[in-house]
Amino acid sequence: MQNKTAWRPTLPEKEFDAFIFDCDGTLADTMPIHYRAWCHALGEHAALFPEPMFNDLGGVPTCRVVEILNEKHNLQLPVDALVAQKEAVFQTLSATVVPIDPVVDIARRFHKTKPMAVASGGHRHIVMRTLMSIGIVELFDTIVCSEDYSRGKPAPDPFLEAARRLGVEPSRCLVFEDSVTGLAAAQAAGMDCILVPLER
Repeated sequence: MQNKTAWRPTLPEKEFDAFIFDCDGTLADTMPIHYRAWCHALGEHAALFPEPMFNDLGGVPTCRVVEILNEKHNLQLPVDALVAQKEAVFQTLSATVVPIDPVVDIARRFHKTKPMAVASGGHRHIVMRTLMSIGIVELFDTIVCSEDYSRGKPAPDPFLEAARRLGVEPSRCLVFEDSVTGLAAAQAAGMDCILVPLER
């Protein structure tokens, strides 16, 4: 897989009316930090959440990840408590977050010329902290987080809600995503998608 620092996105020739960006792994290089936070919070159960599985679940709301682990391994991990612990650990590490420059450069280039949104599977306080830490929160007209919809990715709801808020037809939106889950959500929403490669 290409490295994000070497990779540069090529925009489709089609004209789009709006851009919608995932946050983690797309605008901000947070995925390694999120995984460290998950492993810390899971403790003795961390081995049941290998990194490839974590990557596959990119974009899935945090509480749903715990539910999936419970279902897959017949566990009874406390969803709310584990999510709170994981997010607390992430916040202690969030000062080390850096932007994914090729994607952020696009957001900066089209700021004030196209409507733009963030559509994330994360909780609002975490997403806002991430965007503020890399200095780009002001680039977006709206920010959609897990509190704003009932079905997370791979359902299309986060992207459809972003398009609704921007006042743009879904088919006229271009999505930037880093996960197969997010790609599936964008496709389900009827949107074109640029997939940001994993930094591996």
